[in-house]
Amino acid sequence: MTIENTTLSKLKEIVHLLPELPGVYQYFNSEDKIIYVGKARNLRKRVNSYFSKVHENRKTAILVKNISSIKHIVVDSEEDALLLENNLIKKYQPRYNVLLKDDKSFPWICIKNENYPRIFFTRNVIRDGSSYFGPYTSIPMVRTILDVIRRLFPIRTCNLNLAENIISKGKYKVCLEFQIGNCKGPCERLQSHGDYLESINQAKEILKGNLTTVVSYLKELMNQSANQYKFEEAEILKNKISILETYKSKSTIVSALISNIDVFSFDEDESYGYVNFLRVVDGAIVQAHTLEIKKRLDESKEELLSLGIIEIRLKFLLISKEILIPFPIDIQLKDVKFTVPQIGDKRKLLELSERNVKFYKLDKNKQLSLKAPQSRTNQLMEQMQKDLRLSEIPIRIECFDNSNIQGAQPVAACVVFINGKPAKSEYRHFNIKTVEGPNDFASMEEILYRRYSRIISDNEKLPQLIVIDGGKGQLSAAIKIMEQLGIRGSVAVIGIAKKLEEIIYPDDPIPLYLDKNSATLRVLQQLRNEAHRFGITFHRNKRSNEFIVNELSNINGVGDKTIEVLMRKFKSIKRLRSSTKIEIADEIGVSRAEKVWNYLNKDLNNL
Repeated sequence: MTIENTTLSKLKEIVHLLPELPGVYQYFNSEDKIIYVGKARNLRKRVNSYFSKVHENRKTAILVKNISSIKHIVVDSEEDALLLENNLIKKYQPRYNVLLKDDKSFPWICIKNENYPRIFFTRNVIRDGSSYFGPYTSIPMVRTILDVIRRLFPIRTCNLNLAENIISKGKYKVCLEFQIGNCKGPCERLQSHGDYLESINQAKEILKGNLTTVVSYLKELMNQSANQYKFEEAEILKNKISILETYKSKSTIVSALISNIDVFSFDEDESYGYVNFLRVVDGAIVQAHTLEIKKRLDESKEELLSLGIIEIRLKFLLISKEILIPFPIDIQLKDVKFTVPQIGDKRKLLELSERNVKFYKLDKNKQLSLKAPQSRTNQLMEQMQKDLRLSEIPIRIECFDNSNIQGAQPVAACVVFINGKPAKSEYRHFNIKTVEGPNDFASMEEILYRRYSRIISDNEKLPQLIVIDGGKGQLSAAIKIMEQLGIRGSVAVIGIAKKLEEIIYPDDPIPLYLDKNSATLRVLQQLRNEAHRFGITFHRNKRSNEFIVNELSNINGVGDKTIEVLMRKFKSIKRLRSSTKIEIADEIGVSRAEKVWNYLNKDLNNL
């Protein structure tokens, strides 16, 4: 295999493990330099599209050829992915991305730090004590929110300096906005300062995302307009409601309230500690990285996180004065403040970092499982032996299930799992021969006796575990046969009851309940479901075949051998009826084909 094919195979493995969540993906070349940044609503589907087809666009084909590794950052929404993509492109200017030459920022809504604050939209965040909300990815959303605020609260739109000493001099007069009811005239003290600030506080609630009251108000206006046959006006209000209902008040990716900080989170497994790092510059995430730390001794999570912070700060030459961490650590850095946030924007940033470190650990473990399937199988077998309290590892498991309809045409199925996986060539089905009527216990005794007496006589190896689909009655029937054959102590036998997923042991009145998420229970459930499916399929085919035989037996001159030939070829009455005389004659000859075709199509012949 060439180096290029090896790299492509490795990249496809990474893509297969990506989460189906919103986020940003980064492509690196062989020199570990970012060459492309993209956003996605579904990371796995989007990134897979680069590697699942031949690209006609030459630039895209060259990009894919130069990809050496892939990294991703998971975020909460598609809007956050768009914002993060914008931040990373501006910082790294990847070769294959469109350059953002105008450097145009996303819009914010500003509540200006003034005596009578104004509310307006801006693309520039100035740290002068003003409150900023956003950023927003949609200008129509910004305009809708501002329009709703101005309709609900008469807030000034002028840019006059309404300091108290200037208002008291009487320099200003009310304008047209006052005359038409859009402003209450604070410039002439016609509105008190306290009343004005109350309107501002209510507007802030809307900008924080508390929209229930506002949406209800707009719906009432919409219904009034519709009742008055003002349908155009009602449609405009409906669109505003739709925009507000999809409105997201805050972004984790960009925040005007946070300056320059570093965010660290931690996760671990038996062998490694994982430290995720997010870098926030001027309120925007511009870098993400996860560090693996190999455990040598019994290091605590505090020790591993401290080591990770020091390593990452040295690697990326970080100088931030504040570091967010998930739990307190015993470390001091000069002029650096460590914070364990509990609420607010900083807590959201920490939670985003924690999500990414968990995904990194999950992806790493999945990759190890793919590279070492035998190791994973061994772990599963050892876990099953431990969970089920077995004397030996259950490499071969056989599971039995009965199937009948009110005792008619009873059958049974035996499915075999080897190393926790179905071995379908080993499956067997049984026609119940000695039992009449619906008797599950006697049927279980018959098939187990036939199965294991033959294995003993042929000197074949017994399974390590036998699973009986059923409760104590079926399990007792199985134990009876094991004792009769003299193999009770040579193989473990358990029952699995469907209702509560109880694991039942012989001579033990207390059932075992496994954790619902345990791999052992999943294997047992798969065994039982597979035995049920295999048995039902055999039972359905048997009933179908018997119907065919009974139906064709009514034809004079058609015997058992002819029926057997027809069944082998056509499988069902439906297929046989839809066949031509020539097709049937190819199997059984012209004379008998004529009889069969005429019988099956007698209704057609009578027309």
